[in-house]
Amino acid sequence: MTVRRCIPWPDKRLRTPADPVSEINDVIRATWDDMIDTMEAMPGVGLAAPQIGVLLRLAVVDASEERGKAIRMANPEIIDASVILREHDEASPNLPGVSAKIKRPRGVTVRFLNEHGQVDRRELVGLWATSVQHQIDHLNGRMYFDHLSKLKRDMLIKRARKVK
Repeated sequence: MTVRRCIPWPDKRLRTPADPVSEINDVIRATWDDMIDTMEAMPGVGLAAPQIGVLLRLAVVDASEERGKAIRMANPEIIDASVILREHDEASPNLPGVSAKIKRPRGVTVRFLNEHGQVDRRELVGLWATSVQHQIDHLNGRMYFDHLSKLKRDMLIKRARKVK
């Protein structure tokens, strides 16, 4: 297990949709382990493989208070979402030093391949739901600030460059 480097914005891999995972094998499991180590080192509540330069549809999420409850997901997709929105201050290790309030569905149902290669389905709410939506954005080549208006997005990126 290893803490991996998060690639810096504007690396083009952060704008590239990730490839589907065809099978769960030891390489995928080791990548998930590294992703969890990296997420814990940030510290954060989720990480998508493209954030560490791996263009596969892999994500991990752990919004538990006690930690150690990470959900490992391959090919996650939202199959249902709450109409009630929740606002949360989101950030990314790929663009450190800045954050923005983003509104997303308060709850989602997500379907994915689990670490055993089986189709799993989870209903997530609150920070768990926010994190999985944030990670799926990364898998689709999107960043959290893509949910902002152009003016707010430009201001955030300008502020991030100053923080560097």
